[in-house]
Amino acid sequence: MTTGIDDKIVVGLDIGSTKVCAVAGRILRHKDHETLEVLGVGETFLADGVAKGSVVNVNNTVEAIRRAVREASNQSNLNIHLVNVSFSGSHVTSVKSSGSITRSSSGDEVQMEDIDHLLSDMYRTTIPADKEIIHALPMDFVVDGETNVQQPVGRNGVKLGADFQLIIAQANAARNVRKCISRNNLTQDTMMLSALASGLAVLTDEEKYAGVALVDIGGGTTEMAIYHRNVLRHVAVFPWAGNSVTSDIQSGCKVLPQQAEQLKRKFGNANPGEYKINEVVAVPGLSNRKPKDVLLKNVAVIIEDRLREIAALVQAEITRSGYDGKLLGGIVLTGGSALIPGVEQIFQRVTGMEEVRVGYPEHLEPNPRADLVGDPAYATAVGLVWAGYKTIDNRISFISDPGRSVYNEEPAPMRPAYSPPAPTATREREREREREKAPEKEPESSGLLAWLKKAVRPIRGSETDTY
Repeated sequence: MTTGIDDKIVVGLDIGSTKVCAVAGRILRHKDHETLEVLGVGETFLADGVAKGSVVNVNNTVEAIRRAVREASNQSNLNIHLVNVSFSGSHVTSVKSSGSITRSSSGDEVQMEDIDHLLSDMYRTTIPADKEIIHALPMDFVVDGETNVQQPVGRNGVKLGADFQLIIAQANAARNVRKCISRNNLTQDTMMLSALASGLAVLTDEEKYAGVALVDIGGGTTEMAIYHRNVLRHVAVFPWAGNSVTSDIQSGCKVLPQQAEQLKRKFGNANPGEYKINEVVAVPGLSNRKPKDVLLKNVAVIIEDRLREIAALVQAEITRSGYDGKLLGGIVLTGGSALIPGVEQIFQRVTGMEEVRVGYPEHLEPNPRADLVGDPAYATAVGLVWAGYKTIDNRISFISDPGRSVYNEEPAPMRPAYSPPAPTATREREREREREKAPEKEPESSGLLAWLKKAVRPIRGSETDTY
């Protein structure tokens, strides 16, 4: 029995390497649980706009977003303006960092505002100019020297700190995503790494507490997010995914890219033993040429080899993160390539984990539109809708930098924060006074000593300055 309907409607916009998908939905509150009612779905296949998760052709991506949002808008009878948008890319890295603040009063308990203050400071962490912090997510807090504090709110203390997971990306890639949003007259509410959004749709709270590795095998990238004790502990992105499988089939079977994709979707299997040695499928040839026979066992061997490589990368990253042997929830596979039969067995053999399952979007209110987004390929889009109602970490109030939610096509020129620009005449008088006060410069030396003087500079920054 439904006991309530949330008036708030959320739209998730997944910009992937092979498709753009928009999903509009709202929460239905039942007596003992909540479900997501899917109100509209729009999908546009994207052939040339996003590569390896990054927008490379803004015009094509803008048009794909427009068509997907229009379709979702027509189905749901909504005027869509605000969206939660996905973000990905092989350039995304995860960096551990720490930060702290000193509170004004030691007698009062730590409040949510103090955590917001600390979180805002982390988004200002010094990083290279061509990088941007997409997420700053806390792991363990520190209150007055007491470490491993899971929930600091309500504790007394002057100094509040935390170890953070900083998810960093190329600033230009993030700018391109915002550009595509603004050119469609949309406003970005939250930008979220695809794997984190997928986790909201397919992971259970028990899995995140016990320890689980979510592996989202998309079109251009494979993303992994490790949770332990309900906290995100590690993130990694690999530049090999479903498109890599398609490319291998194209090369190995000597077929066109579209034909390779069809072979993967219709006949793909990660277990070559499922096909007999002489089972073939006829692939149409070029104009005025006869069809080409392709052995299905060969297709399966190619798929198995590539998925084994991806599974090996995942296992190596789990070991590098320090959580090997600690993930009682095992591995949850999602993304379009998680639908390939036999993928679970591949990951079980390579990683040695018995607990491997394919993650489907859960808690969807039954209706025809929910059926459209009920498989792993739509986990990110559905998770972006869930992001309007629940968070990655309930200890914080925001997971993306509020100051970077809007893209301005004509940004204002940068000015120093410490003083307003002086009028031209005033600046000229200041320069004259400085020239009068300045001591006479020594003749500039040459050779090795001069080179050293120019090369050696004071080093400033934080532990996140280098990678």
